[in-house]
Amino acid sequence: MLIIVLLIILSLLLALGFLVAFFWAIRDGQYDDDYAPAVRILFEESQQTNSK
Repeated sequence: MLIIVLLIILSLLLALGFLVAFFWAIRDGQYDDDYAPAVRILFEESQQTNSK
């Protein structure tokens, strides 16, 4: 019975760790825009760069 309680506590700590990592990634801006960088290469640049 003790091992079941220990496994439940460990699984809750692991889930809490993943939840903290998820909120940290959101706060850090990792999920801000995940669509535009993938398709940016498909469009031509509208501005021409002048190199002298």
